[in-house]
Amino acid sequence: SPIQILGLGVGINYGQIANNLPSPSRVAYLLKSLNISRMKLYDADPNVLVTFSHTNVDFIIGLGNEYLPNMTDPIKARNWLQQRVQPHLPQTRITCITMGNEVFKTYDHQLWSNLLPAMQTVYNALVDLGLDKQVTVTSAHSFDILSISFAPSAGSFRQDLSEYLHGILNFHAEVKSPFLINAYPYFAYKDNPNEVPLDYVLFQPNQGTVDPITNLKYDNMLYAQVDAVYSAIKAMGHTDIKVRISETGWPSRGDDDEAGATPENAGLYNGNLLKRIEEKQSTPAKPNVPVDVYVFALFNENLKPGPASERNYGLYYPNGTPVYNIGVQGYLPGMVYTSPSTKIALSVVSNVLFIVIAYLISA
Repeated sequence: SPIQILGLGVGINYGQIANNLPSPSRVAYLLKSLNISRMKLYDADPNVLVTFSHTNVDFIIGLGNEYLPNMTDPIKARNWLQQRVQPHLPQTRITCITMGNEVFKTYDHQLWSNLLPAMQTVYNALVDLGLDKQVTVTSAHSFDILSISFAPSAGSFRQDLSEYLHGILNFHAEVKSPFLINAYPYFAYKDNPNEVPLDYVLFQPNQGTVDPITNLKYDNMLYAQVDAVYSAIKAMGHTDIKVRISETGWPSRGDDDEAGATPENAGLYNGNLLKRIEEKQSTPAKPNVPVDVYVFALFNENLKPGPASERNYGLYYPNGTPVYNIGVQGYLPGMVYTSPSTKIALSVVSNVLFIVIAYLISA
């Protein structure tokens, strides 16, 4: 059954940088029809969290980069949790908080310095509130925090980030939270379309590549990227931290200089990825650890800045129509209008129908 593909562990990113998205209640119906049970937000939108109360959806919620300086203050961190998180528990299943998003891409060294203290302070506040067993703390990083990504076994972090990442990795090991990476093989293809084989990045049949150090064979770039992150973490002394893909996807449209951004390629990337998740596949270097993925994104977001591709990562248009066919069909219910004039009109229609039916029965 196509619908079951999404129900077997894949998560979805619910971005909301748009002015035409359906209401959270309609989104909840769409997710239920798709059998999706894991969602990642970029904030702690109370409208979403209330709407999804008493559902089986596990949430990752986010704190934007702009909040990190405040979250180094224990009182402010506790207040934020008491106001934005605690009221939703346990009826809404919040399992994780991401502190910032791609902080090391900002080149704001003050923000870099604030990241770990903010993570620690929020975690300590969770402990004080008795919530640390339900909710964990992490951060999502862009893939370019690596200086070497191939061979996968030679993966290593950028030298300028080592002083920050050492502490962050120690934190993950201590509280047993995952290391999140936003991994997009699309970027590698877009930058070098003549050198990167398209089939290799789209999970299509191909010759693959072999890690010359381990002799492990890779038939797709995403798995090689994940193992490169594991190698970079190991190089810093940790083998007990799980890597989770917090974002991956492929745009269905782009600017003229954005090679490969087509509905066909996006359908192949996400469709093939979902099949592999359904099969609970693992990477070559971590054969006993199924790949853990949050696809980006649920909807196209029309207000995102940047190139056209940024506004075209969605599996769905805001009206609920699939952007392309990946073998899954969800249902987004239509708008329900409850204005007084609409109620009167519906009442008149129902009365007319009642009269007509009564006439037909008596005749």
